[in-house]
Amino acid sequence: MQNSNLLSTATLDRRFCVAPMLDWSDRHCRSFWRQLSRRAVLYTEMITTGALLHGDAERHLRYSDIEHPLALQLGGSDPAALASSAKLAERWGYDEVNLNCGCPSDRVQNGAFGACLMARPALVADCVKAMRDACSIAVTVKHRIGIDDQEGYEPMRDFVGALADAGCETVIVHARKAWLQGLSPKENREIPPLNYDFVYQLKRDFPALEVIINGGIETLEQAASHLSHVDGIMMGRSAYQNPFLLAEVDSRFYQQSGASPTRLQVLDGVLDYIDRELSAGGVRLNHITRHILGLFNGQPGAKQFRRHLSQHAHLPGANADVLREAMALVAAANAPRHDDRILVNDQ
Repeated sequence: MQNSNLLSTATLDRRFCVAPMLDWSDRHCRSFWRQLSRRAVLYTEMITTGALLHGDAERHLRYSDIEHPLALQLGGSDPAALASSAKLAERWGYDEVNLNCGCPSDRVQNGAFGACLMARPALVADCVKAMRDACSIAVTVKHRIGIDDQEGYEPMRDFVGALADAGCETVIVHARKAWLQGLSPKENREIPPLNYDFVYQLKRDFPALEVIINGGIETLEQAASHLSHVDGIMMGRSAYQNPFLLAEVDSRFYQQSGASPTRLQVLDGVLDYIDRELSAGGVRLNHITRHILGLFNGQPGAKQFRRHLSQHAHLPGANADVLREAMALVAAANAPRHDDRILVNDQ
């Protein structure tokens, strides 16, 4: 069992967070992100209370100590089950436990949790209170600005007011409505219009509440622009698809001194991680390398890097040498220009 916080809850700083993303933000991906930023707060994929309490809890909860600061996102709507899951989160050393009130998928709706909980603020308040009573780590809620036919700002304001009354101190707000019927989860991330002003107003109305904004943030410049209105930002798919932007997070958002990591330094850390994970067993190389395919986006050799990993990392017996070979292809793509600094200086 992991239970060794490198950064305690007291130092949890959510100025920059990387979103929970189903099938993407697994422990291998988070360990890769941590090579890029030591300070950004990372979130697990959503894990249901049923999977933790009646399934293989260790498989869902295990992580590497380097992943701190790290939050566990839960899916559920039963206060007792959420309280038990929050206890598990604390026992395993997570820095935060987050309740998902924003996912609109049919599977989540059928389980009576996710975005549909925005229609039941009293129940969510009971869930928050039960979780807070069960553990001493931070309890947060991630939600939308509304669902379905909820109109205007007031429904979200009242929802958050109920959470604040229950003791919730931090909300993460995806600045789009969720349509529970008629739109797929992917469409719900893209079609409902963004309304950042609602999130800004929420911070003005609840100045003591920590408000983190999420949705449509694609660059660090956009992220920084929100910080004059709210306490922090959460970036999702842009961080996954263009991960090297995370290399500037510590210096830009946390005033961390020293040079940002280079791609070579990042991959050195990934190589060490691959060796440890393959030695431990139960993991194939492509489980790890699928998350790093975008590291060289926009750089010479990026296509060769992606192709080599995609073609070879899934093969039986594949090991860290496959990544070394992909790195060599990037170096070769730069050699004709007598400029292989991309691996060293990332210029």
